[in-house]
Amino acid sequence: MGVYLVSVAAQDWSRPGEDGYGDVAVALNTELERRGLPPYELRQAVRKAPGWFEEKVSPSMDGFVALCRTRLTDAELSTLLDWSVLVPIALEEEIVLPVGTAYSGDQTAVAGAPRVLALAERLAGALALPVDAIPGGENLALSLWFLEGGAERTARVRPGPWAEDRDTAFYVALYLRAAQYSLQYGCPMTYS
Repeated sequence: MGVYLVSVAAQDWSRPGEDGYGDVAVALNTELERRGLPPYELRQAVRKAPGWFEEKVSPSMDGFVALCRTRLTDAELSTLLDWSVLVPIALEEEIVLPVGTAYSGDQTAVAGAPRVLALAERLAGALALPVDAIPGGENLALSLWFLEGGAERTARVRPGPWAEDRDTAFYVALYLRAAQYSLQYGCPMTYS
């Protein structure tokens, strides 16, 4: 059990009710239209992912939050951490919708993946995270890399600030890979 960061499939994005995100999708497009922006449409045929993104959110976030507080403004910290749905479109600010999901309660905060990616890239640079060595895009690949020795082996040959606090490095890599996946495959991300 626990909390997972997962990609949302097209059929789940359009399905209303408890098992889907159709209510969120409709509310988001209503708000985008109100702001004069084009709707976000998730089409299954567009950039179909080979699987799905799923990573367990389990290590302590204390070091990660401390890193964010030293490297990001309060507004940037909110952009990076306070969303419940991440979409692959550019949003100047988080959009709060009066629709809940199982994880978000009675409101859903939507953030744009381009902004989250930019912030995660800054943090990765600050830690000298060996991004090219870190897996992403396959189910639990990132979590297993940190848990089953991949991070430890990489730290031996590519030491740096990232290796000093692996929990912090995990969260930087998690947000980085989630935003990249969202943009690459054109799909939303959420917590489950």
